[in-house]
Amino acid sequence: MRLGVAGPVGTGKSSLIGTLCRALSGELRLGVITNDIYTDEDARFLKSAGVLDPERIRPVETGACPHTAIRDDVTANLLAAEDLETDFGPLDLVIIESGGDNLTATFSPALVDAQVFVLDVAGGGDVVRKGGPGIARADLLVINKTDLGVHVGVDVERMTREGRNVRQGDPVVALSQHDEASIRMLTGWVRDTLARYRTGEHTPVDPGPMAPHFHAGQDGGEPHPHTHAHAHGQDPAHARQSA
Repeated sequence: MRLGVAGPVGTGKSSLIGTLCRALSGELRLGVITNDIYTDEDARFLKSAGVLDPERIRPVETGACPHTAIRDDVTANLLAAEDLETDFGPLDLVIIESGGDNLTATFSPALVDAQVFVLDVAGGGDVVRKGGPGIARADLLVINKTDLGVHVGVDVERMTREGRNVRQGDPVVALSQHDEASIRMLTGWVRDTLARYRTGEHTPVDPGPMAPHFHAGQDGGEPHPHTHAHAHGQDPAHARQSA
């Protein structure tokens, strides 16, 4: 199963992946792919943390907005996943980390089978109410760094409750690396999703396209809106083969 982890810069995606690797590497055969625009910093962080055999952690340098390599043209990530499978397969789980992006970044279902969207309390308690496809429709929403809530004036219980409201009851995990119970909730969700994937009960769902947004400095300096549309309705398995 391929599990995507997306969310804004600084929300703790890499540390969350490190937590999953520490907790699950004894029972599952894992691989990790990180995405950065021009560096392999996230991959180096995970390798230095010793959470997994360094050869099982592969960086992808997107060279453009992070969402392009997880939604528009997923070829580089597909190739990296296939290389991991060739070198270490069969694998149970490949975790693919998006480069830090905005609230609209989501993975193509041609790349991942399930996806996690990560927010953190330091970004503000109101951010979950802003919605967006990742917050509202990813398979799991993680509200990270809950131990910081008292230091940044955020009511974590309220933020979590509002996350469940936005997601109409879909799963939300309030996570702190200092709270073993929350880590067990996260790993339990991964185990359950993997079990349903193996039995064919889990179907990859597209949370929705990127919202229209702007990149300044293009087309002679004038910003222009675009949506990075993906070929919706395409069967994920067929899309993977085509890529």
